Amino acid sequence: MSDTPIETPRGPAGLRVTEPSGKPLSLLVLGHGAGGGVDAPDLKAVHDAAVAAGVRVALVTQPYRVAGRRAPAPAAQLDEAWTAVIGQVAVRKLPLIVGGRSSGARVACRTAAAVGAVGVLALAFPLHPPGKPEKSRADELPVGLPTLVLNGDRDAFGVPEPTADVEVVVRPRATHDLRKDVRTTADLAVGWLRAHGWAR
Repeated sequence: MSDTPIETPRGPAGLRVTEPSGKPLSLLVLGHGAGGGVDAPDLKAVHDAAVAAGVRVALVTQPYRVAGRRAPAPAAQLDEAWTAVIGQVAVRKLPLIVGGRSSGARVACRTAAAVGAVGVLALAFPLHPPGKPEKSRADELPVGLPTLVLNGDRDAFGVPEPTADVEVVVRPRATHDLRKDVRTTADLAVGWLRAHGWAR
């Protein structure tokens, strides 16, 4: 399936929306990792499982990737483009859940409150750069919003600690790419959506 160009202040982003059979219960918008795309195995697995559970899923490709660059844009530019896309795909009466993997998870976390999300799904949230645990990004995790973090126990980027709002599920023998037993990872994500009434 090809992406639809969607304009943002940072250039065109890519958008791929999949409708479930029947009336959608929620809208899940997912972003990709820094050097990857929306076809990453964990994103694809979550996409497929969520659509099967009655969720409209939108996959967003950041403008820098659409332009063919691998090096990510600065955080503020990523957030601006992401926010612009969500402003064009969000539906007032449909609960909005934002998420993504790695860099995309960070973007979703930083912007969740501003875009009116009811929850955040973070795959392989990169708590710190590899080998630099002192440079924690824990303050990017949302406060006051239900958040599910799915990280591998062998992730070189670390695993965040759970909080009152942030549920952390550690995937055994999985690294940052979360390729190990990706179907169970997707099932965990959909189970969390279901528990909040956002999936059937």
